Amino acid sequence: MSTDPRIDRAISTAFAALSNCGACPRHDDHADLPHISQRAVHDIVDEFIAVLFPGCHGHGRPAMGGRDYAHLGHFHTLVATLLDQAQRACVHADGAVEVAAVAAAHERATACVIDLIDHLDAIQADLREDIQAAYEGDPAARSTMEVVLAYPGIIAIAVHRLAHRLLTTGLPLIPRIMSEYAHSRTGIDIHPGAAIGPGFFIDHGTGVVIGETCRIGRRVKLYQGVTLGALSFPKDADGNPVKGIKRHPDVEDHVVIYAGATILGGDTVIGAGSVIGGNVWLTHSVEPGSRVYSHQGEPEITTTRRSKADS
Repeated sequence: MSTDPRIDRAISTAFAALSNCGACPRHDDHADLPHISQRAVHDIVDEFIAVLFPGCHGHGRPAMGGRDYAHLGHFHTLVATLLDQAQRACVHADGAVEVAAVAAAHERATACVIDLIDHLDAIQADLREDIQAAYEGDPAARSTMEVVLAYPGIIAIAVHRLAHRLLTTGLPLIPRIMSEYAHSRTGIDIHPGAAIGPGFFIDHGTGVVIGETCRIGRRVKLYQGVTLGALSFPKDADGNPVKGIKRHPDVEDHVVIYAGATILGGDTVIGAGSVIGGNVWLTHSVEPGSRVYSHQGEPEITTTRRSKADS
Protein backbone atom coordinates (compact mmCIF):
# COMPACT_ATOMS: atom_id res chain seq x y z
CA MET A 1 0.00 0.00 0.00
CA SER A 2 1.15 3.56 -0.72
CA THR A 3 1.79 6.05 2.06
CA ASP A 4 -0.24 8.60 0.09
CA PRO A 5 -4.02 7.97 0.39
CA ARG A 6 -4.60 9.72 -2.94
CA ILE A 7 -2.53 7.05 -4.69
CA ASP A 8 -4.48 4.30 -2.90
CA ARG A 9 -7.83 5.81 -3.99
CA ALA A 10 -6.61 6.18 -7.58
CA ILE A 11 -5.46 2.55 -7.64
CA SER A 12 -8.75 1.28 -6.21
CA THR A 13 -10.76 3.27 -8.75
CA ALA A 14 -8.63 2.13 -11.68
CA PHE A 15 -8.65 -1.50 -10.54
CA ALA A 16 -12.45 -1.53 -10.36
CA ALA A 17 -12.77 0.14 -13.77
CA LEU A 18 -10.35 -2.30 -15.39
CA SER A 19 -12.07 -5.43 -14.07
CA ASN A 20 -13.62 -6.15 -17.48
CA CYS A 21 -12.02 -5.39 -20.87
CA GLY A 22 -15.32 -5.88 -22.69
CA ALA A 23 -14.11 -8.88 -24.69
CA CYS A 24 -13.53 -11.37 -21.88
CA PRO A 25 -16.32 -12.70 -19.65
CA ARG A 26 -16.64 -11.08 -16.25
CA HIS A 27 -15.39 -13.28 -13.46
CA ASP A 28 -18.53 -12.77 -11.38
CA ASP A 29 -20.76 -13.73 -14.34
CA HIS A 30 -18.68 -16.80 -15.29
CA ALA A 31 -17.10 -17.87 -12.05
CA ASP A 32 -17.03 -21.52 -13.10
CA LEU A 33 -15.27 -20.94 -16.44
CA PRO A 34 -11.51 -21.57 -16.21
CA HIS A 35 -8.86 -19.09 -17.24
CA ILE A 36 -6.99 -19.60 -20.53
CA SER A 37 -3.35 -18.58 -20.34
CA GLN A 38 -1.82 -16.92 -23.39
CA ARG A 39 1.61 -17.36 -21.82
CA ALA A 40 1.02 -21.09 -21.33
CA VAL A 41 0.08 -21.46 -25.00
CA HIS A 42 3.26 -19.61 -26.01
CA ASP A 43 5.29 -22.00 -23.85
CA ILE A 44 3.49 -24.94 -25.48
CA VAL A 45 4.55 -23.65 -28.90
CA ASP A 46 8.19 -23.36 -27.82
CA GLU A 47 8.16 -26.87 -26.38
CA PHE A 48 6.63 -28.35 -29.53
CA ILE A 49 9.35 -26.67 -31.58
CA ALA A 50 11.85 -28.51 -29.39
CA VAL A 51 10.01 -31.80 -29.98
CA LEU A 52 9.83 -31.34 -33.76
CA PHE A 53 13.47 -30.26 -34.11
CA PRO A 54 15.34 -32.45 -31.57
CA GLY A 55 18.95 -31.48 -31.22
CA CYS A 56 18.34 -28.06 -32.80
CA HIS A 57 15.90 -26.43 -30.39
CA GLY A 58 15.11 -27.04 -26.76
CA HIS A 59 16.53 -29.82 -24.65
CA GLY A 60 19.27 -31.29 -26.83
CA ARG A 61 19.30 -34.43 -28.93
CA PRO A 62 17.40 -37.38 -27.41
CA ALA A 63 19.07 -40.77 -27.17
CA MET A 64 18.64 -43.22 -30.02
CA GLY A 65 15.97 -45.89 -29.76
CA GLY A 66 13.37 -43.83 -27.94
CA ARG A 67 14.72 -44.65 -24.45
CA ASP A 68 15.63 -41.12 -23.39
CA TYR A 69 13.39 -40.87 -20.35
CA ALA A 70 14.29 -37.24 -19.61
CA HIS A 71 13.01 -36.18 -23.03
CA LEU A 72 10.01 -38.46 -22.66
CA GLY A 73 9.23 -36.72 -19.38
CA HIS A 74 9.39 -33.32 -21.08
CA PHE A 75 6.98 -34.62 -23.73
CA HIS A 76 4.53 -35.90 -21.12
CA THR A 77 4.60 -32.52 -19.36
CA LEU A 78 4.07 -30.71 -22.67
CA VAL A 79 1.05 -32.83 -23.58
CA ALA A 80 -0.44 -32.42 -20.11
CA THR A 81 -0.11 -28.63 -20.39
CA LEU A 82 -1.67 -28.61 -23.85
CA LEU A 83 -4.52 -30.82 -22.66
CA ASP A 84 -5.18 -28.49 -19.74
CA GLN A 85 -5.35 -25.40 -21.97
CA ALA A 86 -7.38 -27.27 -24.61
CA GLN A 87 -9.93 -28.32 -22.01
CA ARG A 88 -10.19 -24.77 -20.75
CA ALA A 89 -10.72 -23.51 -24.32
CA CYS A 90 -13.46 -26.05 -25.01
CA VAL A 91 -15.23 -25.27 -21.76
CA HIS A 92 -15.17 -21.57 -22.63
CA ALA A 93 -16.33 -22.13 -26.20
CA ASP A 94 -19.20 -24.34 -25.06
CA GLY A 95 -20.10 -22.11 -22.12
CA ALA A 96 -20.09 -25.34 -20.14
CA VAL A 97 -21.11 -25.06 -16.49
CA GLU A 98 -23.07 -28.24 -15.77
CA VAL A 99 -20.99 -31.29 -14.90
CA ALA A 100 -22.06 -33.24 -17.99
CA ALA A 101 -21.28 -30.30 -20.31
CA VAL A 102 -17.85 -29.82 -18.77
CA ALA A 103 -17.14 -33.53 -19.14
CA ALA A 104 -18.15 -33.39 -22.81
CA ALA A 105 -15.91 -30.36 -23.39
CA HIS A 106 -13.01 -32.15 -21.74
CA GLU A 107 -13.57 -35.20 -23.92
CA ARG A 108 -13.60 -33.05 -27.05
CA ALA A 109 -10.33 -31.43 -26.02
CA THR A 110 -8.77 -34.81 -25.29
CA ALA A 111 -9.72 -36.07 -28.76
CA CYS A 112 -8.10 -32.98 -30.33
CA VAL A 113 -4.86 -33.48 -28.40
CA ILE A 114 -4.67 -37.20 -29.19
CA ASP A 115 -5.22 -36.44 -32.87
CA LEU A 116 -2.31 -33.98 -32.84
CA ILE A 117 -0.02 -36.50 -31.16
CA ASP A 118 -1.00 -39.13 -33.73
CA HIS A 119 -0.10 -36.73 -36.56
CA LEU A 120 3.20 -35.37 -35.20
CA ASP A 121 5.24 -37.76 -37.34
CA ALA A 122 3.38 -36.60 -40.48
CA ILE A 123 3.91 -32.96 -39.47
CA GLN A 124 7.61 -33.59 -38.98
CA ALA A 125 7.78 -35.30 -42.39
CA ASP A 126 6.26 -32.20 -44.02
CA LEU A 127 8.74 -30.04 -42.14
CA ARG A 128 11.64 -32.08 -43.48
CA GLU A 129 10.46 -31.15 -46.97
CA ASP A 130 10.08 -27.51 -45.90
CA ILE A 131 13.65 -27.49 -44.58
CA GLN A 132 15.01 -29.05 -47.74
CA ALA A 133 13.08 -26.57 -49.90
CA ALA A 134 14.58 -23.68 -47.93
CA TYR A 135 18.08 -25.11 -48.23
CA GLU A 136 17.73 -25.69 -51.97
CA GLY A 137 15.90 -22.43 -52.58
CA ASP A 138 18.35 -20.06 -50.90
CA PRO A 139 21.97 -19.92 -52.10
CA ALA A 140 22.88 -18.21 -48.83
CA ALA A 141 21.95 -21.31 -46.80
CA ARG A 142 25.08 -23.21 -45.82
CA SER A 143 23.33 -26.19 -44.19
CA THR A 144 19.93 -27.50 -43.20
CA MET A 145 20.95 -26.91 -39.58
CA GLU A 146 21.34 -23.22 -40.37
CA VAL A 147 17.86 -23.23 -41.91
CA VAL A 148 16.31 -24.75 -38.79
CA LEU A 149 18.15 -22.52 -36.33
CA ALA A 150 18.08 -19.19 -38.16
CA TYR A 151 15.22 -18.98 -40.67
CA PRO A 152 11.99 -17.42 -39.40
CA GLY A 153 9.98 -19.06 -42.17
CA ILE A 154 10.69 -22.51 -40.74
CA ILE A 155 9.43 -21.49 -37.31
CA ALA A 156 6.34 -19.91 -38.85
CA ILE A 157 5.45 -22.96 -40.92
CA ALA A 158 6.18 -25.36 -38.03
CA VAL A 159 3.80 -23.50 -35.75
CA HIS A 160 1.28 -23.28 -38.57
CA ARG A 161 1.32 -27.03 -39.16
CA LEU A 162 0.63 -27.64 -35.47
CA ALA A 163 -2.08 -24.98 -35.25
CA HIS A 164 -3.72 -26.10 -38.50
CA ARG A 165 -3.99 -29.67 -37.26
CA LEU A 166 -5.61 -28.54 -34.00
CA LEU A 167 -8.01 -26.25 -35.86
CA THR A 168 -8.95 -29.08 -38.23
CA THR A 169 -10.00 -31.20 -35.26
CA GLY A 170 -12.22 -28.41 -33.97
CA LEU A 171 -10.17 -27.06 -31.08
CA PRO A 172 -11.23 -23.44 -30.46
CA LEU A 173 -9.05 -20.42 -29.68
CA ILE A 174 -5.73 -22.21 -29.01
CA PRO A 175 -4.72 -22.48 -32.71
CA ARG A 176 -5.22 -18.75 -33.22
CA ILE A 177 -3.14 -17.89 -30.16
CA MET A 178 -0.40 -20.16 -31.51
CA SER A 179 -0.42 -18.58 -34.96
CA GLU A 180 -0.36 -15.04 -33.59
CA TYR A 181 2.56 -15.97 -31.36
CA ALA A 182 4.45 -17.12 -34.45
CA HIS A 183 3.40 -13.88 -36.15
CA SER A 184 4.87 -11.83 -33.30
CA ARG A 185 8.14 -13.82 -33.41
CA THR A 186 8.66 -13.91 -37.16
CA GLY A 187 6.64 -11.14 -38.81
CA ILE A 188 4.86 -13.85 -40.84
CA ASP A 189 1.08 -13.97 -40.47
CA ILE A 190 -0.44 -17.35 -41.40
CA HIS A 191 -4.01 -18.03 -40.37
CA PRO A 192 -4.28 -21.57 -38.94
CA GLY A 193 -7.12 -22.30 -41.35
CA ALA A 194 -4.86 -22.09 -44.42
CA ALA A 195 -3.99 -25.46 -45.99
CA ILE A 196 -0.33 -25.62 -47.05
CA GLY A 197 1.42 -28.47 -48.81
CA PRO A 198 4.93 -29.73 -48.03
CA GLY A 199 8.10 -28.16 -49.36
CA PHE A 200 6.88 -24.66 -48.49
CA PHE A 201 9.54 -21.94 -48.31
CA ILE A 202 9.14 -18.31 -47.23
CA ASP A 203 12.36 -16.45 -48.03
CA HIS A 204 13.13 -13.54 -45.65
CA GLY A 205 9.49 -13.58 -44.59
CA THR A 206 8.74 -10.20 -43.03
CA GLY A 207 5.29 -8.96 -43.90
CA VAL A 208 3.93 -12.16 -45.46
CA VAL A 209 0.17 -12.59 -44.94
CA ILE A 210 -1.69 -15.83 -45.75
CA GLY A 211 -5.45 -15.79 -45.23
CA GLU A 212 -7.72 -18.32 -43.58
CA THR A 213 -9.15 -19.98 -46.70
CA CYS A 214 -5.96 -20.15 -48.78
CA ARG A 215 -5.02 -23.50 -50.27
CA ILE A 216 -1.34 -23.77 -51.20
CA GLY A 217 0.15 -26.73 -53.06
CA ARG A 218 3.52 -28.44 -52.92
CA ARG A 219 6.92 -26.74 -53.31
CA VAL A 220 5.60 -23.18 -53.29
CA LYS A 221 8.04 -20.33 -52.62
CA LEU A 222 7.08 -16.88 -51.31
CA TYR A 223 9.26 -13.84 -50.73
CA GLN A 224 8.80 -11.07 -48.18
CA GLY A 225 5.74 -8.84 -48.25
CA VAL A 226 3.49 -11.25 -50.17
CA THR A 227 -0.22 -11.04 -49.36
CA LEU A 228 -2.64 -13.84 -50.15
CA GLY A 229 -5.76 -12.05 -49.02
CA ALA A 230 -9.46 -11.37 -49.45
CA LEU A 231 -10.75 -9.15 -52.22
CA SER A 232 -13.85 -8.07 -50.32
CA PHE A 233 -15.93 -8.87 -47.26
CA PRO A 234 -19.54 -9.70 -48.21
CA LYS A 235 -22.07 -8.73 -45.56
CA ASP A 236 -25.40 -10.17 -44.52
CA ALA A 237 -28.71 -8.32 -44.34
CA ASP A 238 -27.73 -6.85 -40.97
CA GLY A 239 -24.43 -5.52 -42.27
CA ASN A 240 -22.28 -8.12 -40.53
CA PRO A 241 -19.39 -9.82 -42.39
CA VAL A 242 -20.35 -13.23 -43.77
CA LYS A 243 -18.06 -15.84 -42.26
CA GLY A 244 -17.15 -19.34 -43.39
CA ILE A 245 -16.92 -18.63 -47.13
CA LYS A 246 -13.95 -18.94 -49.47
CA ARG A 247 -12.28 -15.51 -49.46
CA HIS A 248 -8.62 -16.17 -50.23
CA PRO A 249 -6.76 -17.45 -53.31
CA ASP A 250 -5.46 -20.90 -54.17
CA VAL A 251 -1.84 -21.38 -55.21
CA GLU A 252 -1.04 -24.59 -57.07
CA ASP A 253 2.19 -26.60 -57.02
CA HIS A 254 5.64 -25.19 -57.86
CA VAL A 255 4.64 -21.52 -57.87
CA VAL A 256 7.08 -18.70 -57.03
CA ILE A 257 5.68 -15.37 -55.79
CA TYR A 258 8.15 -12.50 -55.49
CA ALA A 259 8.36 -9.70 -52.95
CA GLY A 260 5.43 -7.37 -52.43
CA ALA A 261 2.96 -9.24 -54.64
CA THR A 262 -0.70 -9.02 -53.61
CA ILE A 263 -3.07 -11.77 -54.73
CA LEU A 264 -6.68 -11.46 -53.67
CA GLY A 265 -10.00 -13.25 -53.91
CA GLY A 266 -11.57 -16.61 -53.16
CA ASP A 267 -12.04 -17.42 -56.85
CA THR A 268 -8.43 -16.59 -57.76
CA VAL A 269 -6.25 -19.57 -58.68
CA ILE A 270 -2.54 -19.31 -59.49
CA GLY A 271 -1.84 -22.16 -61.88
CA ALA A 272 0.93 -24.66 -61.26
CA GLY A 273 4.44 -23.63 -62.22
CA SER A 274 3.64 -19.92 -62.47
CA VAL A 275 5.90 -17.04 -61.49
CA ILE A 276 4.32 -13.91 -60.01
CA GLY A 277 6.66 -10.93 -60.13
CA GLY A 278 7.36 -8.38 -57.42
CA ASN A 279 4.69 -5.81 -56.53
CA VAL A 280 2.06 -7.39 -58.80
CA TRP A 281 -1.57 -6.72 -57.84
CA LEU A 282 -3.64 -9.68 -59.01
CA THR A 283 -7.36 -10.32 -58.52
CA HIS A 284 -8.04 -12.99 -61.13
CA SER A 285 -6.81 -16.47 -61.96
CA VAL A 286 -3.81 -17.22 -64.19
CA GLU A 287 -3.18 -20.40 -66.16
CA PRO A 288 -0.48 -22.90 -65.25
CA GLY A 289 2.96 -21.84 -66.41
CA SER A 290 2.16 -18.13 -66.43
CA ARG A 291 4.64 -15.30 -65.89
CA VAL A 292 2.98 -12.26 -64.36
CA TYR A 293 4.89 -8.98 -64.04
CA SER A 294 3.86 -5.46 -63.18
CA HIS A 295 3.79 -3.07 -66.15
CA GLN A 296 2.78 0.51 -65.40
CA GLY A 297 0.70 -0.67 -62.48
CA GLU A 298 -1.12 -3.37 -64.44
CA PRO A 299 -0.26 -7.10 -64.46
CA GLU A 300 1.31 -8.27 -67.70
CA ILE A 301 0.83 -12.00 -68.27
CA THR A 302 2.64 -14.42 -70.52
CA THR A 303 1.98 -18.14 -70.40
CA THR A 304 4.57 -20.84 -70.94
CA ARG A 305 4.85 -24.36 -69.65
CA ARG A 306 7.35 -24.54 -66.84
CA SER A 307 8.92 -27.81 -65.76
CA LYS A 308 9.17 -28.67 -62.09
CA ALA A 309 12.94 -28.38 -62.39
CA ASP A 310 12.54 -24.67 -63.16
CA SER A 311 10.79 -24.15 -59.84
